[in-house]
Amino acid sequence: MSSSSRIVAIDQFRGFAILLMVLANYLGGIRVVPAWLKHAPDVGLTVADLIAPFFIFAIGLTYGLSARRRTQAAGSSKTVAHFIVRFFALIGIGSLISAGEILFEIDHATINWGVLQAIGVAGLFSLPVIGWTWRRRLTLGLVLLAGYQILLDHGWRAKVLAQPHGGLYGAMGWTALLILATVLADGFHNEKSGHARFAGFTGLTLVLGLLLAVWVPISKNRISASYVLVSLGASGAVFAGFVGLARRCERRLDLLAAWGENPLLLYVLHFF
Repeated sequence: MSSSSRIVAIDQFRGFAILLMVLANYLGGIRVVPAWLKHAPDVGLTVADLIAPFFIFAIGLTYGLSARRRTQAAGSSKTVAHFIVRFFALIGIGSLISAGEILFEIDHATINWGVLQAIGVAGLFSLPVIGWTWRRRLTLGLVLLAGYQILLDHGWRAKVLAQPHGGLYGAMGWTALLILATVLADGFHNEKSGHARFAGFTGLTLVLGLLLAVWVPISKNRISASYVLVSLGASGAVFAGFVGLARRCERRLDLLAAWGENPLLLYVLHFF
């Protein structure tokens, strides 16, 4: 498959995530909508609970590749500065949106930590290690996730549940997800492996998450370790579907790709 069709598949996947997010936000307050289309109250997993991981996975697909290209073209200092500005901008925009939700009493919000803040902080925390080898990032991601789950089980749970997306405490879980997503992305972009490493990591991640769920409940609200692994594996599987579609019916998904090329703009506009 050509590199252009790979880019299209990423845009389509990101556009699909935007579509799901808009639908989930609009349908969340409608009583007749079934529960599996809304966020789980705590323990459990629904379609809506996969939206944030989809966005973080999409960032992971291009994060390392973009960092390497920028470093080669402009040097490491300018690359780091670019990503710092980018992720702080996400945090700033998310904070303005949260302030608006509080001001207009949307969903009775008093303290709000939106998905943009979660993504921005995860991106900043992942920046120092984005240039590491995939093995070192894999090790760090798993250690970080295990450490977060231990803290969650020993004092952090109430603090994480007190804010949407876990607040700053939950950022540790989202960071682990992003770092592990960059590992899967390396497998996808590796020409020699022919996507075999990506498929293997995706399947293994999903299986490990389901096995871990026997002891650690799957919960988006807690950003539990089982949730991170299952949602990461699910993100990889859904993205693989878009890779296959990009080969066969690329033009039929032009609208999704267009949405995926402008995700931040559409995210802000959908509030209006």
